[in-house]
Amino acid sequence: MPVFRLRTILFVCLPCVFQSFFALINQVQAQAQMDIKGLHFLGGYEIPFGYRFKNTTVGGLSGIDYDAVNKRYYLISDDKGAVNAARFYTTAIFITLKGIDSVRFTGVTNLLQANGQQYTTGKTGSPHPPDPEAIRYNPLTKTLTWSSEGERIINNTNNILQDPAVNNISLKGKYINSFLLPDNFKVQATEKGSRQNGSLEGLTFADNYTKLFISSEEPLYEDGPRAGIGDNNAFIRIAQLNVADRMPAKQFAYKLEPVAHPPYPANAFMLNGVTDVLSIGKNKLLVVERSFSSGRLACTVKLFIADLSKATDIKTISSLKTDTAFVAATKKLLLNMDDLGIFTDNIEGVTRGPVLPNGHKTLLFIADNNFNPLAKSQLLLFEVLE
Repeated sequence: MPVFRLRTILFVCLPCVFQSFFALINQVQAQAQMDIKGLHFLGGYEIPFGYRFKNTTVGGLSGIDYDAVNKRYYLISDDKGAVNAARFYTTAIFITLKGIDSVRFTGVTNLLQANGQQYTTGKTGSPHPPDPEAIRYNPLTKTLTWSSEGERIINNTNNILQDPAVNNISLKGKYINSFLLPDNFKVQATEKGSRQNGSLEGLTFADNYTKLFISSEEPLYEDGPRAGIGDNNAFIRIAQLNVADRMPAKQFAYKLEPVAHPPYPANAFMLNGVTDVLSIGKNKLLVVERSFSSGRLACTVKLFIADLSKATDIKTISSLKTDTAFVAATKKLLLNMDDLGIFTDNIEGVTRGPVLPNGHKTLLFIADNNFNPLAKSQLLLFEVLE
């Protein structure tokens, strides 16, 4: 290669390298701290029901995360194989000070097992596919981490016990390894451990990607009752895992709000739980609580800032119901989405978004439509006021 051509290539490429390097540094710094004083709603966007992309049906979008360097979003579907194989999507989301302009799907990737096979419900692969709920991108390793709720079905003919899981994968969906989860998060045939469809929903890296926090949606059986209409001391656990060795380190208690509205009829299904968490630095998490009651289409979604700095490490406490000598994480209401005056659906994921032209940070939330035509795959954009 002629010397002048080499010099030209270096002159052209070096600025790109430096730009990517500083973008990565900025992303790590942004991941570490966000001092949120308030949120300003900029607008929403609805992905059409039944939208098809590369021979898959887009739906069940339960988690979202943003790669700021490549301006790429990762969206995970909680499809257990009923519609298509377990998968995540990549998208480009175009935002302005006026809200979300448009969403463009750019790729779909299957989640793969350790043996390299897809998760399926057929004769090949896993007979009991995972229940994907959250996804996070690690810019330091350029890998993805995703969580599964597992499964717990107890009946007279065939018990299905599948533990929740947190897996690291490549950007092509290839399995790399898994985190070791605390034993009390596992599912059991007796009423101990994680509840069916109430296990790992929240997932977030913290402290420059050295820690990973995971959160259960509902209380473990031994920790007490599910959230009810009144205050019944419903506590979930937030576990801290070490990224380096993928081992559990600490656990913290977080108290749930009561269910927002009585169900109709009175004995029908109701729920309040934590659907996602996002580290905002200084031992603080943005916590998404989502309440649903039969008889209402809309969900009540409340955002809290939880502070773990003075909370007790409860990893050695076997039951929060019988041993009450602990200090839970403090929490402060940031926003009740009911106050926005809009229809709010099943919000299950949150991520930082890009910086706005005015220099303010953003947050993006996503709703899981459960592949139900009455529900919405909804994106909500907020400007962060610091």
